[in-house]
Amino acid sequence: MKIELDLVEPVEHASSDELAKIVLARLGLLPRKKDALAKFHELIVELYERKKLANQDRKPELAVMTVEEMGLQAGIKRQTMYDYLNRWLILNVLKKTSFVSDGKIITGYELNGNNLEAAFRKAEFVIQNHLSATLDIIKDFQNELKKDKLRKSANTQQDQPSEVDQSDEGDQETDQNSQENDPENDQDSVEGDQVVSDDKKA
Repeated sequence: MKIELDLVEPVEHASSDELAKIVLARLGLLPRKKDALAKFHELIVELYERKKLANQDRKPELAVMTVEEMGLQAGIKRQTMYDYLNRWLILNVLKKTSFVSDGKIITGYELNGNNLEAAFRKAEFVIQNHLSATLDIIKDFQNELKKDKLRKSANTQQDQPSEVDQSDEGDQETDQNSQENDPENDQDSVEGDQVVSDDKKA
């Protein structure tokens, strides 16, 4: 799924055609190539008019347009209309419908609501769900960052005691060596030997 929103604002006293283009642009439903000739603003108006007629006459099939009819209304080829159609379906602005006419099954597309606002509310719901899911991912991301920090802190604390122990062992060895090499200790030993010798002579 790919949704591209465009920040376009209507000018003052905009016409219905201009407003239609702005709505479609804000939802990413206009052609993305600057030189594209698709008249989707006319197509959305036609879909709306057909929906109203279908509701008035209570004939649901009147609201349905085949891909060929949609392409003709927008001024583009059938295959090109198919390529663009996926965006409308992702946002749920249109829905796929089938009906029987003269013994044949006709498949086409219609506005997904009784009017324009109802249809584009479906798009609002899709986008809100997408944003809500994104925020959930952001929360997970934030929690993982906290866990990473705690793990690093715990590893650092585990490493520190071993370094202290090694330092203590080194200090003990140094103290022992100092005692063995201390001249005063050697002198005491010599004087002790002399005392023992004098006692023997006496």
